[in-house]
Amino acid sequence: MLLKRITLVVADIDRSLTVYRDILGFSLHAPVSESSSDSYSYPVFRLPAEAKIRFATLDSRTQERALGLTEVKGISLPTTSAPLMSAAVIRVPNLGETMQKIRALGLQTTESKTVRSTDGKFSFVEQAFVDYDGHLIVLYQVLN
Repeated sequence: MLLKRITLVVADIDRSLTVYRDILGFSLHAPVSESSSDSYSYPVFRLPAEAKIRFATLDSRTQERALGLTEVKGISLPTTSAPLMSAAVIRVPNLGETMQKIRALGLQTTESKTVRSTDGKFSFVEQAFVDYDGHLIVLYQVLN
């Protein structure tokens, strides 16, 4: 089995790129593109025909097209509320520095927590934030 990518529906792809590209370090696989009216995204995300969508895939340092962003315009997107129903978990090289940049955007964050792996072989520190569109993102850094 291979997890190809997670795709997030967003209201503003350029704003989302400030988080995923500029802070988390993903890179655009190809330029942002407008989706055709017969895009598979319409039935998959249950979008009405009047919605206009743009799409981008982002590469991580280790995987091509690891993350997708689907911008939806022309309709109101729902807001999220507690409890949050899913999370993307992403390893970063420097959690403190990354979270400082996330907080500077005014995004909601949690406190950090240090955890020892269940097998006791390593420790990691994790911290979460909610992006502009209500997606829960958990970041972690493996400690030496």
